Amino acid sequence: MSGPRPSRGALSEVRLWFAPDRLRAEGRTPDYRFSLANERTFLAWLRTAMALVGGGFAVDQFLTDTTRPLRIALALVLLAGGALCALRAINHWIRCERAMRRGEDLPSSRFPVVLGLAVGVVALGMVLVVAFGWGV
Repeated sequence: MSGPRPSRGALSEVRLWFAPDRLRAEGRTPDYRFSLANERTFLAWLRTAMALVGGGFAVDQFLTDTTRPLRIALALVLLAGGALCALRAINHWIRCERAMRRGEDLPSSRFPVVLGLAVGVVALGMVLVVAFGWGV
């Protein structure tokens, strides 16, 4: 185990998104199975992001019996969640790949819990809207 990694600027991190080959300069190449597992996790996050975006559009198109402000608010929360999820997927993939190359522990993240809570709250809100006709 190694100590904390040196701090990198946010701009440097985002640049790495577009040049993942620069990761090869760090550490050793990990077992390809771990890199492929990291990629599968990345793709799962992208599927989640696409589902949130699709849900946002569905809310806007199909909850027509609710007031427009409520429908737009629910749709925007889902759409924003999808965008955040996609961006976080990229960031997490890079961070995990870097940690594997350096032989460090994989980075932890609170994002899955935050995303799960947000989706649960929005889903509960939609259940109330649909079941009780709130916002009509």
